[in-house]
Amino acid sequence: MTPSPDLSVFEAQRPRLLRLAYRMLGSVAEAEDVVQDAWIRWSRSGEQVEEPAAWLVRTTSRLCLDRLRAAKVRREAYRGPWLPEPLIEDLTEDPLERAEDVSVAFLLALERLSPLERAVFLLHEVFDEDYAAVAQTLDRSEAAVRQIASRARAHLQAAKPRYSVDQQAATRLASAFMAAAARGDMASLRALLAEDAVMVTDGGGKRSAALRPLVGPADIVAMLEGLAWRGAWPTSGDRPLQYRAVRINGLPGLILEPDDGPMTIAFQPSEDGRLSAIYIIRNPEKLAHLDR
Repeated sequence: MTPSPDLSVFEAQRPRLLRLAYRMLGSVAEAEDVVQDAWIRWSRSGEQVEEPAAWLVRTTSRLCLDRLRAAKVRREAYRGPWLPEPLIEDLTEDPLERAEDVSVAFLLALERLSPLERAVFLLHEVFDEDYAAVAQTLDRSEAAVRQIASRARAHLQAAKPRYSVDQQAATRLASAFMAAAARGDMASLRALLAEDAVMVTDGGGKRSAALRPLVGPADIVAMLEGLAWRGAWPTSGDRPLQYRAVRINGLPGLILEPDDGPMTIAFQPSEDGRLSAIYIIRNPEKLAHLDR
């Protein structure tokens, strides 16, 4: 009978595998599925694996690549803007991830890469795998991997954070925004937005959401007024909407509970102390993990 591999070896690698799979796929649920698939393959491998960590990274990376290729058609047919599934942490917890590595802007930039470019970039630049290891993982030559990495870095250059976000300042900014929303003070909301601010709402065709990114304070405030009118935004009134402050993809954020189901909001501060981006997810398929 084939001996079973040591579960503790796999569990020691699970957090790293989940981090890799989430960045590859932009989905908490899919990342968990991929890591479970990796576990199944690990459990059937016996004890002949000489380098368990490398084996598990290689298996997880290849499973992610398979999913990315299969998802290409679905992404192209997606209704409205696509946002990564929110990675949520309680504010009382120490951050598990570097904010710049899981920021919405960074994950959206990764979407512009091919699956192979994404895998090479993440393994080398984020997870510090050397080129030889990346080449082995992806079954490519080291020279080819170096070329792919160079191409990926060029594509992502503009997505690199230009400054470090002060978490306390960012949280105060988000709180000021929500306080103005609770008062229904649209003038104050507008003043908190950078002139080139963007708001992206992801409903996935399942719930109402803007079908394009909203650019500029006037466009964004008009959308917020519409959300308030439909009861999907916390404003003053007979029954103000309840919300919980959390950290979403390393940014200050909220989980709200309007009548039609939960939604999340993440706030991206700008260098000048205003908000440069607001990311709203209303697609229920991307919020199913909130109940777990």
